[in-house]
Amino acid sequence: MVGLGLLGLLEAAPRYFHFIQSRPGRLLDDPLLSLLPVHDESTLTFALIYGSIGATLAFLLPRPQLLLRAFWAYFILQLLRMLTLWLLPLDPPVALVALHDPVVDHLFAATTQPVVRDLFFSGHTATMALLALAVRGRRWRWPLVVLTGAVGMLVLVQRVHYSYDVLAAPLFAWLAYWLAERVAWQRPPYKYFS
Repeated sequence: MVGLGLLGLLEAAPRYFHFIQSRPGRLLDDPLLSLLPVHDESTLTFALIYGSIGATLAFLLPRPQLLLRAFWAYFILQLLRMLTLWLLPLDPPVALVALHDPVVDHLFAATTQPVVRDLFFSGHTATMALLALAVRGRRWRWPLVVLTGAVGMLVLVQRVHYSYDVLAAPLFAWLAYWLAERVAWQRPPYKYFS
């Protein structure tokens, strides 16, 4: 079920983000951003994200119930993000440096017009926070918490988000993970999950 939902999102996302990108939004005043340097940190940002995803999958694959909950949480997180993007149209911060995913840009035909109005809340930071919630034990969780903070700081330095977007992201990740528990455990268990 969650797999079909994620495939549906993958199908709908390009049109949705085209709509988000075409709308004008508000420019926010963010005093924190003025304190930070501006620099392209795309490579480091995605190295941290992809490395964290790999480590989290290594932890979750032998734990199918936690893996299922993580997939549900990611699906719910994307729905929450689409809702907040629709409700809060924003213009990107001044001095934005476009974020380039070195993997996706090379695997798929990258558009010449990057999406820069997908602001509230930070999907990169929320995904990292979700990874930290999905694992168990301090040995796994604390490094992911630190890396979540690092990714949040890097997207601020790159000016692809306001500080409000980054600060709200872990709260939405927690909400998605909490809701995923209610959804995932309501599904009939499959034999290979026991």
